[in-house]
Amino acid sequence: MPKPASRPILPYYLIAALCLAFALIAGWTPLAGRIDNYHYDWTLRLYPPAEPALESAILEIDDLTLLKYGGARNLRRTLALALDKLAPARPRAVAIDLILAEESGKDQDQTLAAAMSRIPNLVLSSDLVPNADQWEEPYPLFRPAAKAVGHVHADPDRYDGISREVQLEKAGNRVRRWALALEAFRLAHGARDIIESDADLKIGGIRIPVPRRGNRGRPMFIRYRGRPIPRVSIRQLLEEPGSARKLTGKVVFVGVTSQSQARDRLMTPVSTITPMPGVEIHAHIYETIAQKEYLWPASNVSIVLACLMLAMVTATVFAFLTGWQAYGVGAIQILWAHSLPHLLFQSGIIFPLLAPAASAWLSVICCAAWQYSVTRKQLSKSEADRSRYQQAIHFVSHEMRSPLTAIQGSSELMSRYNLSEEKRRQIAQMINSESKRLARMIQAFLDVERLGEGQMELKREPFSARDVIIVCLERARPLAEKKRIQLDAGELSPEELLGDRELMEYAVYNLITNAVKYSPPETQVLVTASRKGDRLHLAVRDQGIGMDEKELKRIGTKFYRTRGAEKSGEAGTGIGLSIVHQIVEHHGGRMEVSSAPGRGSCFTIIVPLHAAKPAAEVKG
Repeated sequence: MPKPASRPILPYYLIAALCLAFALIAGWTPLAGRIDNYHYDWTLRLYPPAEPALESAILEIDDLTLLKYGGARNLRRTLALALDKLAPARPRAVAIDLILAEESGKDQDQTLAAAMSRIPNLVLSSDLVPNADQWEEPYPLFRPAAKAVGHVHADPDRYDGISREVQLEKAGNRVRRWALALEAFRLAHGARDIIESDADLKIGGIRIPVPRRGNRGRPMFIRYRGRPIPRVSIRQLLEEPGSARKLTGKVVFVGVTSQSQARDRLMTPVSTITPMPGVEIHAHIYETIAQKEYLWPASNVSIVLACLMLAMVTATVFAFLTGWQAYGVGAIQILWAHSLPHLLFQSGIIFPLLAPAASAWLSVICCAAWQYSVTRKQLSKSEADRSRYQQAIHFVSHEMRSPLTAIQGSSELMSRYNLSEEKRRQIAQMINSESKRLARMIQAFLDVERLGEGQMELKREPFSARDVIIVCLERARPLAEKKRIQLDAGELSPEELLGDRELMEYAVYNLITNAVKYSPPETQVLVTASRKGDRLHLAVRDQGIGMDEKELKRIGTKFYRTRGAEKSGEAGTGIGLSIVHQIVEHHGGRMEVSSAPGRGSCFTIIVPLHAAKPAAEVKG
C-alpha cells in the first residue's frame, strides 16, 4: 500500500539510524565477539571443505609407542628409529613438532642427529617463550641437518581459547620465524625463499593472499578438514613394514599425540570433547595452504555498509508500506541478515553475525513499533474528530434550543394573533436579539473548535470585565425571574482584560445561566469580580444543591451531567462548561470550582489582567 501523503518519513530514518548505531557498538563488544566466534565454528562445520587427495600425513607418537619404546626418556632414540624407517619412503618434507632444545644424552642426541641428516627436507621447531621475547631454539647438534626452522607458537582466541587462526610469521629478540607448516610447504614445493609484500606471500609460483595486519603480523584462518588427517604411529612404522607406503610422497608432520604427554593440545572449531594435538593443527594449516582454501575476514567498511543497507532499507519499507506488506518485507530483511554470513562464507569471506542481525532486528522492531504508534495516534484522532462532530450535534440541540424556541414562539404569536403595533415591535426586537445571540453562539462555538485545532488565533484586544458581567446578567435575568431567582452583582473591579470579548462573554453567560438552571427557586446567584495581584478573579456563586468530590473531579467533562442537572430535569450535556474551560485556558487562565453538598457551588475564572496598575491609580 503506498504511503499516505500526510505520513512523515523522516522519523523512520532517524529511528533506523539510532538502531544502526546501537547495533554497530554492540557488534564490537566482547559478548559479540563470542557470539560471532560460535557462529563461525558452527558455519565451519556446516560447510566443510572438499576432500581431495591430501598432501600431508601425521607420524604420531601415541601412548602405545611410548609404552613399548621406553616412554619420554627414550623419545629421541625412538624418533631416530622412525626417521630411519621414514627416509626410504621419500617423503616430500618432514616437519618435527617437538622442541628439541636441550641435551638429552650424548648417545641419543648423536643417533637422532645422524637420522635427521638422512632426511632431505627437514623442518625443526622453535617456540617463543611467553613474556620473555626469546626463542627456544633446536639443540645446536640438530641444527645442521635442518633445512628450515619454523615456529609452533599458538595464539588461541582471546575470548574462548579456541584455535581458529595461525600467525604465519612471528618475531622475537629481532629474530623472525615463519610458521612450521609454511616452511614445510616451501620445502615441499622446492622454493628457495618466501617472497613477501604487504598484500601476500609468494612461494615459487604460488601466491598466498595473507596481508600484513600491523602488529598482528600475518594471521591466517585455518580451514579445518571435516575428516581427520591420515595418521601412522611410530610403533606401526617400526613393526609393520608396509605402513611406510602411506607416507610416501607426503609432507609428514611428526609429533606427540599421547593423551598423557602432549602439552600443546588446543580446542578447535571441529573439536567436540577432546582437544586437538598441535601436530594435527599444523597438518590442517598445511592443507589450508596446499588446497588454497583461504578464508578472509570481512573489512570493517563492508560490515558498516551492510548494516547501513539493512537499516535504511527497513526504514524505507516502513515509511512507504504498511500492514502485512511492511511486516513481510521486514521478515525478509531479518532472514537476509541471518543468511548473509552463510552466503559470504561459501565465497571464503568471514562475516560477523551479531552486527547485521542486530541492525535488522532492531530497525524492524523499532520502525514497526513507531508505525503502530502513528497508526494508533491517527486512529485516535479520527475517533476524536468523530466524537467532536457528535458533540457539535449535541451542542446545536442543547445550547441553541432556547433562542430557537423563543424565535419560533414569537413568530407564531405574530402570525396567529392580531397584536398591537407596540407589541409587534417588542416581539420583532426580541426575535432580532435572539437571532443575533444565536449567530454569536454559533460563531463562538466555531471559534472555540478552531482554537482547539490550532486553526485560529485568539483576538488580542482590551475589554472591560465589568461590562462583560453586566451584559451577561441582563441577558440571563428573564430566565432568573422565571424561576424567581435573584441575580446580584457584588464587587465588580473596573479592570481590563486582554483577549476575545465575545468568547469571554460566552463563558461568563454560560456560568450564570448554569447557576440559574441548577438552582432551586427563591435563591440567589451572586457574581463578583475582584483583583488579586496581577489576576482577576471572576466568581459566580449559587445556592444550589452542590456537588461532592467525585462530581468535582468530572466537572467540565463533555456529556457529564451532574446530580443537580438530573434532579432539575435540565437536558445539559456538559459541552458548554467544557467550552468555558477551553476559553479560559486560551486566555492564559484557569477555572476553579468549590462546592459541597447542600451548600451550593462557586465557579471562579482566574485570568491575567491586561496591565497591572497600582491600586491607588485604579481607585483614583
